Amino acid sequence: MTLPDPPPPPPDRRAHLAEVAGVFLRLGLTSFGGPIAHLGYFRQEFVVRRGWLDDRAYADLVALCQFLPGPASSQVGFALGLMRAGWQGALAAFVAFTLPSALLMAALALGAGWAGGAVGAGAIHGLKIVAVAVVAQAVRGMARQLCPDGARATIALTALVWLALLPGTPGMIGAIVTGAVAGLALGRGKPGETGTLPAFPVTRGQGVAALILLGLLLAGLPLVAPYAGWLALSDSFARAGALVFGGGHVVLPLLEAGVVQTGQVAPDAFLAGYAAAQAMPGPLFTFAAYLGALADGGPQGIAGAALATVAIFVPGFLLLIAALPFWLRFRSIPAAQSLMQGANAAVVGVLAAALYDPIFTGTVRGLADLAAVGACLLALDTARLPPWSVVLAAAALGAMLRLLVSF
Repeated sequence: MTLPDPPPPPPDRRAHLAEVAGVFLRLGLTSFGGPIAHLGYFRQEFVVRRGWLDDRAYADLVALCQFLPGPASSQVGFALGLMRAGWQGALAAFVAFTLPSALLMAALALGAGWAGGAVGAGAIHGLKIVAVAVVAQAVRGMARQLCPDGARATIALTALVWLALLPGTPGMIGAIVTGAVAGLALGRGKPGETGTLPAFPVTRGQGVAALILLGLLLAGLPLVAPYAGWLALSDSFARAGALVFGGGHVVLPLLEAGVVQTGQVAPDAFLAGYAAAQAMPGPLFTFAAYLGALADGGPQGIAGAALATVAIFVPGFLLLIAALPFWLRFRSIPAAQSLMQGANAAVVGVLAAALYDPIFTGTVRGLADLAAVGACLLALDTARLPPWSVVLAAAALGAMLRLLVSF
């Protein structure tokens, strides 16, 4: 009598956890190029090289994270860690992928004394010039992808009108909600393919609990924010993390409204840090670490950097946890696709408004600055130089020119 084969041994969760931490730490140290590039690195590492999931499942996971507000590449990484090693794996993936750039950005903020004097002022101006070019490139690319017809271009223009009439966070929220309603009215969405997601240890009850927790967080923080600086700081970054539709660059106007317009961070320091973030590996959202370390009224330093970083990432992760058990059903609803088409078109208008003010108006003082912006755009678009190299070159050139003028 032939006995049946014994069942396979259970996976070694500790080995998987170490694997997740190791591979995401390497990616966090080497993944330059922004969210789209990160998704390419992830596919090569986890689909092609390691075979954790197939292309169809990976594409469906990416679609989910691009649909949700939040940092798409970090959400994909969080989900991959969750799939491979459970909740500890999700945390390990997040920390390992985020920590290198967060530490670098916090160190840049803590060494803010370098900005004093002619050399520092010149370097900051060079960084601000790059910020104009980077955001202009993002607006153009997003407009091509998200506003391919007259109706969605009109939604983007309407978002600009919203922000002209009502600047700041209320205007941004109003613009995105109006865009979503307009997209729903147009009804051009099509159901997504059926697809398949890999198995995640998330029940429907846990998904609902995550959504409730997010609602409590977003509703409760504004109520308690006046009582402590660290609560106000958490509120600003959590709201920004919950409203980022359409890519990492969209966090710029949301954070500018939260920390610059409230006087917590100086405009020049804000734009210089944003430009420096382009030279870092890992997620662009670690710009929050720089701002948290600098922000007046909060804990500042390492504590402020850690608080801001956690606050900006948590909403996106809670939304992902809430959506995982329901995604395949939800994406088959055409109305959901229509709603997101309208919201994404509005995001183009929101980012275009930020490109004009404060980025362009706060940086370009004459034809020489405009020419420098054009040179940075050529370097990024035509020469296709990596952003980090353009950032470093602009900072060095700005410092050198200011030093020459000061002699």
